[in-house]
Amino acid sequence: MKKIFILILVIAAWFPLTASEESCSTRNFAFKEGENIFFNVYYSVIGLYVNAGSANFSLSLEKLNNKPVYHVVGKGSSNPSYDWIFKVRDTYESYFDTATLRPYKFIRNVDEGGFKLKEDVTFNQQTNTAVTTKGTYSVTNCIQDVLSAIYYARNIDYSSYKPEDKIPFDMFLDNETYHLYIKYLGKEDIKTKYGKFHAIKFKPLLIKGTMFEGGEKMVVWVSDDANHIPLRIESPIVVGSVKVDMMSYSNLRYPLSSMIEKK
Repeated sequence: MKKIFILILVIAAWFPLTASEESCSTRNFAFKEGENIFFNVYYSVIGLYVNAGSANFSLSLEKLNNKPVYHVVGKGSSNPSYDWIFKVRDTYESYFDTATLRPYKFIRNVDEGGFKLKEDVTFNQQTNTAVTTKGTYSVTNCIQDVLSAIYYARNIDYSSYKPEDKIPFDMFLDNETYHLYIKYLGKEDIKTKYGKFHAIKFKPLLIKGTMFEGGEKMVVWVSDDANHIPLRIESPIVVGSVKVDMMSYSNLRYPLSSMIEKK
């Protein structure tokens, strides 16, 4: 259960973010204002998965410093019946440019088992810096936060990649820039708690931490249609394993044409 919402945020590491100047600006063709996606998080220590938590991502159109921005809010929590074991109430927010999809502001408000953390990051795209409560940090030209990366990368054209290709990307988290990659595995059909889908499959390189062992042990699937929404994540953790399934959605920009059948 520990840091259960971080699993959802690792969705950001699924997608091919490159470090070229061209990749820093991209038009949005994948999502629209009002999109909302809900996930269930399942946990297992002996092969039997139990519904341990949930996460929700909502997207709105707002203004930040008189600039039009997309504002995404991600909320994760443990189920009330598991709060006595480890209570999780996390909220993550990102404000990113509607034209370039590059981030301006990232907010993290974490409450996990009594541990509380509030973080506020401001990105300066002119100076390539990230300003936090602990200082000012140099970042790469195409840096993303863990939420903006999801929406930015949903507009990437995957047809130019072949199985086993490693695609690099940069992400700023915990006052550090991480140079990571995903390994594209191709396409396959996947059955989830919601239904059966045509999907795109990846293995992200994970950062070793309190929950994940690091390396290429996580497997993720996104919808093989114009929406590119997350469908399933599977990963071993330090104790047991976790599985995350998309369970509901609203206001997608396109029909979910990748769905073969609903459960």
